[in-house]
Amino acid sequence: MTLKRQSKAFIVAAISAGLLSACAGTGSQQDRNNTAIGAVSGAVIGALAGGQMDNDGNRDRGRIVGALVGAAAGAGIGKYMDNQEQAFRDELATERRNREIEVKRIKDDTIQLVLNNEVSFDYDSARIKPSFHSTLNKMSEVLSKYPETRITIVGHTDSTGSDSYNQNLSEQRASSVKSYIAQQGVNGYRVDTEGRGESQPRATNSTADGRSLNRRVEVFVVSTGT
Repeated sequence: MTLKRQSKAFIVAAISAGLLSACAGTGSQQDRNNTAIGAVSGAVIGALAGGQMDNDGNRDRGRIVGALVGAAAGAGIGKYMDNQEQAFRDELATERRNREIEVKRIKDDTIQLVLNNEVSFDYDSARIKPSFHSTLNKMSEVLSKYPETRITIVGHTDSTGSDSYNQNLSEQRASSVKSYIAQQGVNGYRVDTEGRGESQPRATNSTADGRSLNRRVEVFVVSTGT
């Protein structure tokens, strides 16, 4: 077998090993799928990077090493996020049933939490309702247990009021959530905030129900890849 064919065989083996490792674990089928996707993606990216970075000109060897390292890293990230997503779902089970918070996996390395504005903030205010503190405490506990992630908190409003007023209110609400979770032990360096005002509605602003859906705070939890 030529060196080129050997290198291809090793890369395929690395990807297969990542898949087998991902599928061998306990947990749900979706968890295993996410971990497997991470393993394959890591193997492919690692192989390409290894081919580019091999300094002595032996790109075949670089691709083999890159594929092995990438598969392991990708599978690890996928599993890490699987575990964190499940922790959010478990800790916030009551709030999810009451539709106070949503937990979504929008990418292999990204979890989205959507905080219902009606239970988190008073009308026209950036002050978090005391009754919502326990929910944020649970969220903060999970975030603290999984430090290898970055957090972006994004505030949204409906279209009631001026653009500038809504923009400012959305920024203040995102900042309020950041300040609160920081008080609960989540390191501030991990957290960014943004305000989108009324620019990204997810429902019509022509009805009360639609406006209620548009008033929200979203928390994006993204793997740092480490």
